[in-house]
Amino acid sequence: MVLAVIVALLFGASFLVEALLWVAIVAAAVWVVGFLVNGARRTVST
Repeated sequence: MVLAVIVALLFGASFLVEALLWVAIVAAAVWVVGFLVNGARRTVST
């Protein structure tokens, strides 16, 4: 029983870490795209 709880906690923790990692990757990608778009817009406007 205790082993099952520990395994469940480890699985949940790894899933949470993976979800946070994906959120961080998506946020970084969105930031990079926005940065490139702003840079292109600034280059075009000047």
